[in-house]
Amino acid sequence: MDQELLELLKRVDTPTVCNAIEVVEGKRGFNGFTRGTMLCSAPEGGAMVGYASTVKIAALEPPTEPADVIRARRMEYYRRMAEAPKPSIAVIEDVDFPHCIGAYWGEVNTSIHKAFGMSGALTNGVMRDLGDMAEGFPVVAGSIGPSHGFVHVRELGTPVSIFGLTVQDGDLVHADRHGAVVIPAEVIPGLKEGIAKLFASEKIVLEATAKGPMDFAAFEKVWKAFEAARV
Repeated sequence: MDQELLELLKRVDTPTVCNAIEVVEGKRGFNGFTRGTMLCSAPEGGAMVGYASTVKIAALEPPTEPADVIRARRMEYYRRMAEAPKPSIAVIEDVDFPHCIGAYWGEVNTSIHKAFGMSGALTNGVMRDLGDMAEGFPVVAGSIGPSHGFVHVRELGTPVSIFGLTVQDGDLVHADRHGAVVIPAEVIPGLKEGIAKLFASEKIVLEATAKGPMDFAAFEKVWKAFEAARV
């Protein structure tokens, strides 16, 4: 992914990326996105874009492994995050879902991961410390809660499931207040052109409606042009 595409993806929202993928693929039916309503720590902060660094955590019950094993895995987790290819996103599945209680993301962890140079975090789990999270490090999460519970790292680098979306370690992820999408590797070369084509087709309708009231005959003409320009 070149720098020009990265900057473009940062400027557009996740629904735009979903639509643009269909433009590149030349068909409807792309389904690599989250389902349901997620929460965003910075709804007006724009999108996060990066390669997934995947992890599984749990928090409802204390870990059953020895403390030194848990600590070593946690330190390996931080090493992986610090060394993950950039741009990167922490993608964390809480295996307690839908009964998650452990707020893994708060003031401390967002500050650490921002210092590692990561772009944000995506999780089906819990976040807290709203208003005190690291600025410029968005979190898209499944819920909000006050406690970290018995949160501990279970697995590193394995596939994870976030609100119906399967994410593999290294997948290119785009996420914002609408949820998240995995961008297929095969569409990346055509994504800039796809976004441009999408904007051009939408402009047909948006410019026409901005002129004021229209009757059905005028709308039908505009819609016909719109359909001809889109997937």
